[in-house]
This record gives sequence, structure tokens and C-alpha cells, in this order.
Amino acid sequence: MAHRTPTSHPQSPWLALRDLTPARIALGRCGTSLPTAAQLDFQFAHAQARDAVHLAFDHAALCEQLTARGRDSLVLHSAASDRHQYLQRPDLGRRLSDDSAATLRQHAQANPGGVDLAIVVADGLSALAVHRHTLPFLARFEEQASADGWRSAPVVLVEQGRVAVADEVGELLGARMTVILIGERPGLSSPDSLGLYFTYAPKVGLTDAYRNCISNIRLEGLSYGMAAHRLLYLMREACRRQLSGVNLKDEAEVHSIASEQPAGARGNFLLGEG
Repeated sequence: MAHRTPTSHPQSPWLALRDLTPARIALGRCGTSLPTAAQLDFQFAHAQARDAVHLAFDHAALCEQLTARGRDSLVLHSAASDRHQYLQRPDLGRRLSDDSAATLRQHAQANPGGVDLAIVVADGLSALAVHRHTLPFLARFEEQASADGWRSAPVVLVEQGRVAVADEVGELLGARMTVILIGERPGLSSPDSLGLYFTYAPKVGLTDAYRNCISNIRLEGLSYGMAAHRLLYLMREACRRQLSGVNLKDEAEVHSIASEQPAGARGNFLLGEG
């Protein structure tokens, strides 16, 4: 009987990519199914995402941390009475409750003259993201913004809030600009992603076309420093051009990319000719 030499199977080239991305690739298989470890990991990630959506907004702890940093804050509530209603009625999360709107009007009357910037913090779809990243981001942002002399209102914390609730906050405060920090919809590898939405001349009824978004602010995503740098760029350009949204492109990083290309190199077609 002839001796049969064992056949060596080449390693999957996808395995090397697992060190570069949290995406679920090269998981292997067991027959026609996933290996047990991969399946358990998926279920764990799914549970983390669900927990992030339903986690209560600990605004009291955030207020204490802001006070320790010398920042005043106001705690408000959207028109959604609870988390269940918030998830089923996005429209209610876009407006303040009657009591909260009255509180904000009283604050504006006691502090006339308006402000340059209203900073709003809302739980959105991941209070976990807000708990983890709001203070570190604000520390970097205020560090970079101090030289510009922006006048800002107390940080407004909105429970059960959606992005557009910042428009009403800004309008009631007479703010020239608003920025809302909000928990983004959790992914299976990012239950704590913080989003930032910037609007010039906020007022109730604006659509998303009037906002600029900076997303995935977290340790594994966009750094606090870079997010702060991009926000300040948008603020300066918005004041200069008196607009925001689709007509205001974020070119804060485009220039740095173009400057690193060697002379005569062909540019990225998405950024224009180099």
C-alpha cells in the first residue's frame, strides 16, 4: 500500500486582518455553523448593545462632575415621558417637555443677551457613551476653545433626548450656535460611540440638512482632540459664512491629507486633484 503524505492546508489570508479591525471576519466554522466561541462572542456583543440602549441616563453624576470642573448645568427632560415611549416616539424626543421649556425660558430671561454656543448633552440611544466620553471630550474642547473667547451657556442635560432637541434649546437661549453630544445607536463592536451634531442659528423645525455631524468619538474611534479640532473648525467657518449643514464642508482634515502628498502625486478623487 502506497504511503500518503499528509496535505498541509494554507492559513487563511483573512486571519491577518483580524488584528486590524473589530469586524467579524475569519471566524472559522464548525460544519455549516459558527464555532461556539464566535457564537458566544456575538451574543455577548448583542447583549451589550441592548444594555446600552436601555441604560438609564445618570445625569446627577454628570452634573457633579461638571460642577467639580467649575461648569454650571441644567437638567431638562424631553416630551417623552419614559424610555419605552422615547423608543417608540422619536418625535417626542425632539422637543422639550412643557416644564423644561418653561425652565429654560426663565433662565434666558434671567440671563439676557444670548450666548455664542449652547452645549447640550442627551442620552440618545447609548447613555453609556455619554457617561464615558462627555467629560473627556469637553475637557479637550474647552482647552482648545479657550483662546477664541466663545461665550457659552450652562451645559444643558436632556433626558430622553434626540438630536433635534438642541434646536429648541438653542432657540430658547438665544444661542448663535448649538452642539449636542449624544449616544449613537450601538453597533455590535461599538456600544459606547458618542456623536456630535453642530448647528448654526438653531430654531425649531430645522432638518438634518442644517447640521454637521462628527461621529464615533471614543477611544477606539475618533480621538477627543481631533473631534474638538474639527468642531472648532466648523464653529469658526459657520460664523464666517453664517451657515451650517450640507453647505459647510468639514475640511479640517482634508488639508492635512493633501499636504502630506508628494509633489506631482495624483490626488484622491474624493478630495479633488492633488
